[in-house]
Parts: sequence; C-alpha cells; structure tokens
Amino acid sequence: MPPVKYHHGKFPPPNSEIDWAQLVPLIGPATMALGEFKGLLDAIPNPMVLLSPLSAQEAVLSSRIEGTQATLGEVLEYEAGGDEPDSIERLHDIQEVLNYRKAIAQITQRMNELPLCGRLLKEAHATLMSGVRGKDKDAGNYKKTPNAIGTPGCTMETAKFIPIEPEALDDGMAKWEHYMHSDQPNILVQLGLVHAEFESLHPFLDGNGRLGRMLLPLFLYERKQLSYPAFYLSEYFEAHKEEYNERLLAVSRDNDWTGWSLFFLQALEKQARENTRKARAIMELYERRKVWIQDKAHSQYGVAIVDFLFSQPIFKATDLGAPQGVPAPTSRRILGEIRDELLIPVRASSGRRPAIYAYGELLNLAEGKEVFSGS
Repeated sequence: MPPVKYHHGKFPPPNSEIDWAQLVPLIGPATMALGEFKGLLDAIPNPMVLLSPLSAQEAVLSSRIEGTQATLGEVLEYEAGGDEPDSIERLHDIQEVLNYRKAIAQITQRMNELPLCGRLLKEAHATLMSGVRGKDKDAGNYKKTPNAIGTPGCTMETAKFIPIEPEALDDGMAKWEHYMHSDQPNILVQLGLVHAEFESLHPFLDGNGRLGRMLLPLFLYERKQLSYPAFYLSEYFEAHKEEYNERLLAVSRDNDWTGWSLFFLQALEKQARENTRKARAIMELYERRKVWIQDKAHSQYGVAIVDFLFSQPIFKATDLGAPQGVPAPTSRRILGEIRDELLIPVRASSGRRPAIYAYGELLNLAEGKEVFSGS
C-alpha cells in the first residue's frame, strides 16, 4: 500500500466539512471536565510544587511514545545525583525526558514575551534535541530535507505517511499559526485540529511528537482555559496509540477531520477526569503529610520539608530542604524523624556519597500504580 501524503489545500477545513452534530454531544462533557480540572488548579496555592510529579510523569510518557524506556523513578534518581545508568541508551532516554521538562518550562517563560508561535517552537526544539539522539538533525530549525513516518528505517516508498515537503513548509506553518490564533466555533475542537495539523506538517526532522503534545497545555494556557500549563494527555495517547495514529492518518487520507475530532474530544474528557483525580489525591496527600510532618518535626520548617518532598520526591539526604532554606542540622534531625515511616532507601550512604531516598506514596500516585514500595 503506498504511503498517505500530506493533505495540500485541505487545512484549515471549512466548518461546513465538520459534522458538528456528531461533535456537540462530546463538546459539553469535555468542556465540563476541563473546567473541573481548571477549578482544581485555581484552588492550588502552589501548583508548581504539587504538580511537579505529574509534570515529570507527562515528560516520561510523552517521550515513551517515541520509544524511550526511562521510568519516572530513573529520571528523578538521576536528577537527584544518583549513579549513571548502565547503558548509554538509557542515559539518552533519561536526558530526553529532562530536556522535555526544560523545553516546556522555557517556552512557558517565553510566552510572557511572545505568543505561541513557530519561533518559540524552534527554541524549544533546540532544547529538546540538546545532547541526545537526534541532536544532529538540525536542532532548532525546520527540516530542509523530506521526512517520512513509519517503522524505523522506512523509506519514502515504504512509509505510512509523508508529511509536507520542505519547500511548502513555511506556507504550511504560516497557515497553521494563523488558524491557531483565529476565532473558531469551539476552542477544544480548534485545539484538536491545531495538534493534528502540526503532526501532519511534521516541521522538524525529529521531536515532532513531543512538541505536538507539548502544544496542548501551552495552547490551553495561552487561551486562558488553564491558569497553569499543566494538562497531560500523553497517558491517554499512549494507551490508545494505534487509534491515535490511525485517526491522524485518516485526516490526510480521507479528509476525516470529524473522526479525529471525536477521538480528541473523548481523549480530552477522559484524561481531564483522570488528571483531576490524580491532582486531587496529591492535594489531599499534601495536606495530610503537612500535618503529620509538623507533628513529627515540631519545627517551623515542617511545611518547607513537605514542599521539598513534593517538588523532589527522589533526593539526596544532604539536599533535604536546602532549596527552601532549611538549616542543615534541622534537615538532618527531621530526616531522622520521618525516614523510617515515610521514605524508601534508593542508595545507601557510602564514604562521601550521601544516601538517596524516594517518597514512594507520592510517586505511586503520579505513576497510577504501586511502583515504589518498602516504606
């Protein structure tokens, strides 16, 4: 079967070509689910702290869709100063996840100066590709040679999909940006089409999938549908990867923007509800452990220690509370009070190497399953 090719002249699709009668029953529930998540975010006094594990897990899952194997625990342990992984492949996997987190933080900051646009995506792409596999693929620049999507090593003849040609890319990206900032009948359907078109254009030689998923919370943040760019869809996309790819392919093959939009709205609703469930569980855990640690520590620094654990759930013993200004003697004393009941040893201290601990119950909430045990 010959590859499907990019849909020249078909984007943006006229509203008359979208079957709104099919979409309306899904728009309401998706809007309500996203609104509930936004309301929860608005109620969190320190979302950067409380949602840090979910942000890290999103980076892991988004990278995993592209074939990386690093786990949340491995990434956070490496970030905390743990031992180098056994293989260079796993080290690259971890670095890709860390780059994802840096890139989305960078683009969020830059959005204080510029709207979401190709220029910001180029900057984020340069960060995403820094020092990892694909760093030689013209990081920070749009493709100058054709690319193909399919099994690893596929050719232009054996690929499943051929994105837009480099010579047509500038015009394609200009239309994409114009549509992204235009007024449309429904902002969630618009977001779905923004994502689908970006993946169809595939403007970079590598990293397009991660950037396309990164766009989702950034768009919602820019359009004030979220007060913080923290909406995570990679979990749903990974669980429904085959349908996700087929729905995107059908856009170019069959001009089926409605089918893609139906899939996207369902994904958004279901993942919004799951994100709300996880965020609420993390908030409840935070409040519970704040009281528990204050009772244990009898210190003015109890809340600072809790904030540290939620922002760095895998950490070196010598780092506990340091970013929050907790004095080292106080930190050591509190560690002794909470270690046996709350923390899981990851690495024992040895010589000048401090011990590394994991806050297991929080990491298990982020993972959605029992991965860290032993506390």
